[in-house]
Amino acid sequence: MKKLFLTIILYVSALFGAVNLFSQDTNLSIEVKKQHDMLNQAYDNILLIIAILVLIGVILAGLNLIWALIEIQRMKLLDQYGPEVLQKANLSATGTLWDKISQKSWNLVPMDKEQDIDLGHEYDGIRELDNSLPPWWVWLFYGTIIWGAGYLYYYHVSDKSMNQAQEYIAAIEIGEADKIKYLATQADAVDEKSVTLIVDEKGLAEGKEIYIANCVVCHGANGEGLVGPNFTDKFWIHGGSINNLFSTIKYGVPEKGMISWKSQLRPAAMQKVASYILTFQGTNPPNQKEAQGTLYQEEASTTTKDSTIIDKNNMSSDTLPLKASSIK
Repeated sequence: MKKLFLTIILYVSALFGAVNLFSQDTNLSIEVKKQHDMLNQAYDNILLIIAILVLIGVILAGLNLIWALIEIQRMKLLDQYGPEVLQKANLSATGTLWDKISQKSWNLVPMDKEQDIDLGHEYDGIRELDNSLPPWWVWLFYGTIIWGAGYLYYYHVSDKSMNQAQEYIAAIEIGEADKIKYLATQADAVDEKSVTLIVDEKGLAEGKEIYIANCVVCHGANGEGLVGPNFTDKFWIHGGSINNLFSTIKYGVPEKGMISWKSQLRPAAMQKVASYILTFQGTNPPNQKEAQGTLYQEEASTTTKDSTIIDKNNMSSDTLPLKASSIK
């Protein structure tokens, strides 16, 4: 049983060592490292692993054969010369090789010599002896020291792998990349309640292309207003927030000539063009159309049209709200 147990340990150790000989290349990207796990390495080097296991089996078989020949020779000497001669020659049976190793490792003291290691402490008939520590504990302790030294070199001295701080940074980068991929799949899940203002140049450039292709005819190239209202002032008929504008583009205002674009533009496209339209605010282009609607104050509301109602008694006739067809 002990030999079988030792053989299993040796085979598992050899398998683990062979796989680790071909560990992941540190120059590979993080994504490639994730794909090259231990099973892939074992599969890629199966012939080498089999060769190592066969070699270990041959070595173990050879050791067993040598031990058997020694035992046969000892039995012959026992029959020929008797146990006294073998004992004098230190060839008497002393157990298996494992027994010898165990006896040497434990360094057990015979009972007749226990007084040499007696520490003088006794309680309830139990004496304290200065015996050696169990070999498995000692080996485990030395093993942790060796492991710790190897770990320190591998992760903190050499460039063979990332330490914890580097792994943390790499994990954050992977998380950000996954977040971007996920958000890209959710771009069309935006609606008038969850829409946010786009400020990046790429998104606004795409919004401009959509505006030129679909909105210029009614609202002018610079948002100055033609058939539709002026986008450059602070007056809005249906609210001036990104939410209001998205909703107006999505559902339209059919009674005023503004069609619904939800069947022609995806939600992400409506978000971009709505964000681009808001860049016209305060540009003051020539040939602006008169103000229409009510004054929108952003700080007062971000989701509904606001606002301060225009005092018609104090305004000239050319600035009163009109009922022209409008996105505003």
